[in-house]
Amino acid sequence: MAKRKRFLIVAGVSLAAVAAMCYGVRRRDERTTYEIQPYIWTPEYRTDAARAIDAYERLMERHMDVTEANLIGIGSDVRLLSRKLDAIDGRLKELSVRIARIEQALQIAPAGDSAADQSAGESAAVGAQTQPGRPNTSTQHRAAQP
Repeated sequence: MAKRKRFLIVAGVSLAAVAAMCYGVRRRDERTTYEIQPYIWTPEYRTDAARAIDAYERLMERHMDVTEANLIGIGSDVRLLSRKLDAIDGRLKELSVRIARIEQALQIAPAGDSAADQSAGESAAVGAQTQPGRPNTSTQHRAAQP
């Protein structure tokens, strides 16, 4: 029995030694299989031309935004002016109708075309008199001479 006891003790110690070796080998394998994924950021190298192009693009985007805002403002101003002009046109039509009724009630001839003809005739007569060296052929000037 003593032999058997010795055999079991030696077998247990050797089994413990083998287990310790396996455990150490496994731990060493685990330690050597690290998986490292480094993240290193480096700024990209840009030429002066590329920076100038980017600056120009940003400038043009700002210019387009300002232009769009100005056009929107102009559009609203045009709408406002259009409404005002429509209101003025309506009031002028009302005044024309009132003047036509007054002329009709007082039996006055409308002064639409005759006033324009008179002023055109007067300016032609004045123009003919002021040109030196040309004979005056206007009818108003001849009528004034005896």
